[in-house]
Amino acid sequence: MIERVLPAGVVAEESFGDASHDPASVLFPEEVPLVARAVPKRQREFATVRLCARRALGRLGIAPAPLLPDRRGAPQWPHGTVGSMTHCDGYRAAVAARSNEVASIGIDAEPNGPLPDGVLDIVSLPRERVWIRALSAHRPEVCWDRLLFSAKESVFKTWYPLTGRELDFTEAELYADPVSATFAARFLVSGPVVDGRRLSGFSGRWAVGAELVVTAITVRGPSAPAPPRSVDVTPRNLLTDP
Repeated sequence: MIERVLPAGVVAEESFGDASHDPASVLFPEEVPLVARAVPKRQREFATVRLCARRALGRLGIAPAPLLPDRRGAPQWPHGTVGSMTHCDGYRAAVAARSNEVASIGIDAEPNGPLPDGVLDIVSLPRERVWIRALSAHRPEVCWDRLLFSAKESVFKTWYPLTGRELDFTEAELYADPVSATFAARFLVSGPVVDGRRLSGFSGRWAVGAELVVTAITVRGPSAPAPPRSVDVTPRNLLTDP
């Protein structure tokens, strides 16, 4: 699923279920205390998404290692790599890339269902609600409010490693293109500097399928190869692949 929104140079692993009923069996000792007090469901998804991440890193030749959070809870990736993780009911995924090819990446997956009452007003700007209403009437099979939320999550996951700063939902304005299955985020605050250039926004891709909305943003690094897509980014399901 997630490979549909990824460019060349990014590898992905995904699972539509949990890999083990015993999370401690797939976690490093340093990771176990992070979810020791969490409910079993949270423990399982935490373990499975980290297993996805380690498998993705392994495809880049990176040995398994603990993926520990920083002060904000963002996972710290091994030196020379960047990555992103996401999980929602029935789905876990992780992506990874070499940091000389990709400066930052953010992914998010959400159920393709309406946001809970009141959430859209918190996470959106007035002009975003205009296109959400218009597209909802034209393409009702896509929950555009949920897509906006997912895209903003991807924006934050991409932004934070580049800046070390928080970004509020209202500090980036998004527009989704229903034809090209892309979206654009315009920063309403000063953007990050990448390869000597200050960015004014991010561009990303979205897809809907398997009752999910998925979004991804990739900011290329200084030595990134030019398109077209040529690298295998097909994810493997942890429950079926060896």
